[in-house]
Amino acid sequence: MKADLVVIGGGPAGMGAALEAHRLGVKDILIIERDFSLGGILQQCIHNGFGLHLFGEELTGGEYAQRFIDELAASGIRVLTDTMVMEVDSGWVRAVNTQGVLEIEAGAIILAMGCRERTRGAINIPGTRPAGIYTAGAAQRLINMEGFLPGRRAVILGSGDIGLIMARRLTLEGAKVEAVAELMPWSNGLARNIAQCLEDFNIPLLLSHTVVDIHGTKHLEGVTLAQVDESFRPLPDSRRYIPCDLLLLSVGLLPENELSQKLGIEMDPVTNGPLVDQNLHTSINGIFACGNVVHVHDLVDFVTLESRRAGAGAAAWLRKSYRGQTMAVTPGENISYVVPQRLTLPVQEDVTFLFRVKRPLNKPVFTISTQGEQLLMLRRPVALPAEMVEIKLSPGKIPAGGDITIDCRGEER
Repeated sequence: MKADLVVIGGGPAGMGAALEAHRLGVKDILIIERDFSLGGILQQCIHNGFGLHLFGEELTGGEYAQRFIDELAASGIRVLTDTMVMEVDSGWVRAVNTQGVLEIEAGAIILAMGCRERTRGAINIPGTRPAGIYTAGAAQRLINMEGFLPGRRAVILGSGDIGLIMARRLTLEGAKVEAVAELMPWSNGLARNIAQCLEDFNIPLLLSHTVVDIHGTKHLEGVTLAQVDESFRPLPDSRRYIPCDLLLLSVGLLPENELSQKLGIEMDPVTNGPLVDQNLHTSINGIFACGNVVHVHDLVDFVTLESRRAGAGAAAWLRKSYRGQTMAVTPGENISYVVPQRLTLPVQEDVTFLFRVKRPLNKPVFTISTQGEQLLMLRRPVALPAEMVEIKLSPGKIPAGGDITIDCRGEER
């Protein structure tokens, strides 16, 4: 097979990138999706809150995905579902499905594989290994798509957005959520989800707490929670046992980058995603990446907006209108990471920098500078690690040379 552009992943990132490239004149596009249908994680997100930024209205995850699925059907973009990509190289993709092995020659490739959840093994919770321990996303799929309630009395470890949403979902299905425990002294979920999913349902959020033991042989019988000190060590006197038959883990997402690593793409050790420029071009010519495979986003609207830049970048690459000289973008004080990590010159459009702060700050002041020269300063009332910060820089403010640094200073919350 041949295609001008191959998009790996048919979630919101892959669909958005493909549609934008098609709009800009790339006609021969192929999307490869390993699930039975397009939409990615949105298939199991039956709650609303999607589309506020992009469409100005609240949609469920399925409704949001369907708008792009309908656009794809009308565009004539080819789609292969139930197909697993096994290997990628610059210029070709190898995939497999029930029909056999596919060798696909590609003019450009966009990586949009999304991310997966951290499991119990990744965080080393001690105790037995009974049934009744799920990642929050797995439980969400069981309830929303399979119609199966995995437990009646739950404890949730981690305050990521999926965990918060599942606290509400379990309550609405008649289960009792005893508590949401969070290792950090602040929540890792959006403020609106804390309010709508915990406070509105009187579900306690225990900050600086973690699970230190799991009880039960064949099935989960309970967990022991303990408060942790500043070094995240459990305090023995704070241990308490909570009976439960369900433990959900919402302890972070990992960009799914096995293909990227096998390909030899330069990776960011903080985001666990590829290093990209403002057009989402990776370190390998002709290969782009977007969405949660680059870094974990707060909202699907942000994923779609980023994927459109990747689609535009791939279209420019196929038109051979791409330059090579780059300059680095590095995180400075109180900044954990910045995307993009470099800029490809010349910069012709506004550059959107996305980043997160390391800890909660009041009255933060963000500065973008190069070689001691300040390019932009922005003030905000508050900055939280759970909420991604976006700053745009116009081409006229970007220097012809030298690295760019983004810093943040503010008051400790």
